[in-house]
Amino acid sequence: MVERRRRRKKKIITRRQKEFSYRGHSFEELKNMPKDEIMSLFPARIRRSLKRLPNENQEKFWEKVKKGKKVIETHRRDIVVLPELVGRKVGVHNGKEFKIVEITSEMIGHYLGEFALTRKFGKHSGPGIGATRSSKYMPLR
Repeated sequence: MVERRRRRKKKIITRRQKEFSYRGHSFEELKNMPKDEIMSLFPARIRRSLKRLPNENQEKFWEKVKKGKKVIETHRRDIVVLPELVGRKVGVHNGKEFKIVEITSEMIGHYLGEFALTRKFGKHSGPGIGATRSSKYMPLR
């Protein structure tokens, strides 16, 4: 009986993680691809934003990336995550503060703004402390 439990635990532990691929290409292939080929894999909206010349703020962001700073803070939420950003920490402004986001390979092809939400969910609560079922539907003053 003890041996069966050990066998079950081994099966659970030895599960293989799914290997990352973006549109049939591994992360290493994406990293070695030229920018034009990577752009052809992205959806139309992202291709369009990458095709346009980067403005001053985006150029400043990419210069900071090349310098190799530990955490890069930016207000630019429209920057597309490219393979060269993977593994870095980026502080994305959500309107109030900078949310630190660690870029992973699954984030390739998304905008930075998608990972720093601008709205906070207000949790709904009950009608009040000690409220009975009959007073549940009465308006509170």
